[in-house]
Amino acid sequence: MGFLDLIKSRNKELDFMFDFDLIQDTSKKIHMKQLAFQTCINMIGRTIYQSEFYVKKDKKIVKDEMYYRLNVRPNPNMSASQFWQTVVHKLIYDNECLVIQSDTEDLLIADSFTRVEYALVNDSFKDVTIKDFTFSRTFQMSDVIYLEYSNKKLSTMLDGLYVDYGELFGRIIEFQKRKNQIRGLVNVESTYEKDEKTQRRLQAYIDKIYKAFTDKAVAFVPQQKGFKLEELKNTTQAQSVDEVNKVVDGFLNQVAKALGIPISLLHGDMADIEKPTRNYMTFCIDPFLKKIKDELNGKLIDKKDYLAGKKMETKRVSNINLFDVATAVDKLRASGTFNGNELREALGEERVDEPIMDRYFITKNYQESSEALKGGERNEA
Repeated sequence: MGFLDLIKSRNKELDFMFDFDLIQDTSKKIHMKQLAFQTCINMIGRTIYQSEFYVKKDKKIVKDEMYYRLNVRPNPNMSASQFWQTVVHKLIYDNECLVIQSDTEDLLIADSFTRVEYALVNDSFKDVTIKDFTFSRTFQMSDVIYLEYSNKKLSTMLDGLYVDYGELFGRIIEFQKRKNQIRGLVNVESTYEKDEKTQRRLQAYIDKIYKAFTDKAVAFVPQQKGFKLEELKNTTQAQSVDEVNKVVDGFLNQVAKALGIPISLLHGDMADIEKPTRNYMTFCIDPFLKKIKDELNGKLIDKKDYLAGKKMETKRVSNINLFDVATAVDKLRASGTFNGNELREALGEERVDEPIMDRYFITKNYQESSEALKGGERNEA
C-alpha cells in the first residue's frame, strides 16, 4: 500500500506541475515575399502621389472639378495621396485597376469586378464591387478609367522565383535554428517511463520549461523528486545572419529589377545618387505617369478638344536643384533657344502672364559679328 500511495502521490504532483502555464506561445513569421513587394510598391506609390494631374488648354492650367478630384479629394473617404497609392498598388500587384465615377462625380476604386471583352465594341465591366457594395448596372469601357500594367500578372511571374528563394530561405533559417538549439537531458525515475500517457504529458511539461528558459528573462521551475533537468553545452559556434540577409536582399533585388527600380536607390546608397535617381524617374516613374496620362486623355478629353490643344498633363516630383541648373538655364535663355515660359515649364513651374516671358532674346556674344555692328546691344536681355 505504501508503494502504491507513493506512485499516486507523485502522479498527482506531476498533474499539478503539468498545469503550470510557464509562458505564452507566440510565433513570428518572416514574410519575405510581402516585404519585397510592399517595399517596391510603396516606393513607387510615394513618388506617384506627389505628382500633379491637370488639364492644359491654351497653354494654361484649367483648375476645375476634375482638377480637384485628381489632386485633392477623389471621394469623401480618400485623399489624393491615398487614392494614387491604392491605384499603384492594385496596378502592380493585381496587374489592373478599375476607377469608376459615381453620380456625384466621385472617383472610386473597384475592389473586384468582372470584365467582358469584345472584339469590335467597348468592353464592359459588371459585378463592380467597392467594399461591401456591388453595383447592379454594367459599366462600359468608355465610361471608366481602366489601367493595365503589363500582359502578365507580376505577382504570378515572381511566384516561381519565390519558390526557389523561399526554399533556400527556409533552409537557412532552419540551419541557423539547429546551430543555436538548446539541448538537454531529462533524468526521470523508471516509474514514469512505463506509462505512455505520462511520458507524453512529461514531454509537454519539459517543452514548457525550456521555452520559459529561452523566452523569459527570469523563469522559475518547481523541483520534483525523481525529475532532473540537465542542459548540454552547445560547442558549435553560431554563424552570422549575413546569409539570411543575402537571400532576402537577393529576392528584393529581383523584384526591384522587374519594376525598374535601381537597386542602389532601393537600398539607400548615398554615393552618386543623382544618376540612379534620374534612371528611376525615367525608366520607372515616367512610364507609370505616361500610362495614367494616356488613359485620362482618352476618357476625359474629347477627340476634337484634344486635337485643338486641350490635353491632360502630369507634373511629377522634380529632382532638379534650381541652383545647379541656373547657368544652363541662363545659356538657353541668352541664346534664344527658349523663352522664359518654356524654361519655366521645363523646370516644372507654371507659365506667367508676362509678355516679356514669351519673347526670345539673343545676347551680344551669341550674335554674328555683322549683326553686332548693327546695334545688337539693343536686343540684350
